[in-house]
Amino acid sequence: MPRRVLVINGHPDGDPGRLCAGLAEAYAAGAREGGHEVETIAIAGLDIPFLRSQVEFEKGDIPASLSAAGEAVRHADHVVIVFPLWLGTMPALLKAFLEQVMRPGIAFEYTKSGPKSLLAGGSARLVVTMGMPAFLYRLYFLSHGVAGLRRSILRFVGFSPVRTTLFGLVTAAKEDKRQKWLAQMRDLGRRAS
Repeated sequence: MPRRVLVINGHPDGDPGRLCAGLAEAYAAGAREGGHEVETIAIAGLDIPFLRSQVEFEKGDIPASLSAAGEAVRHADHVVIVFPLWLGTMPALLKAFLEQVMRPGIAFEYTKSGPKSLLAGGSARLVVTMGMPAFLYRLYFLSHGVAGLRRSILRFVGFSPVRTTLFGLVTAAKEDKRQKWLAQMRDLGRRAS
């Protein structure tokens, strides 16, 4: 069954030669081949103001520069976020983007009985590149930065399941390895998984 897929390139550097850009493009291409409706967002090209207060987060309007992104998140059946691991977690610009588009009124709402997710029924995939071995990030660091994003943001607003793909030792990877990663993303895209 065709799904509405949103692919977010969360790398703050807009260089199209970045591995994150290639992985995001491969996933999107595969999703199109699989008959899915695909929308893409590259955060590097967006004006993303940082939130500076709880009042602004809870009661402020989403900036006009991000209103289309907010609508894309709201209407997606499956969201894919591709980003590099920086200091053990996502880059600050990606976090700022998520704070803007996963706010009350878009991703959840406050009710008398507590927060209620508005994105239930959707699924997500995190695709993370890193300089260290992926197994080391999983075992020693317990994937803490990715786990926080998965639990405290994506599952909180209703995405389930949230799957994770980690690519380690990316700076040392030879071209054949990168091509395997791109093929893997294309295959995941076809299945919108």
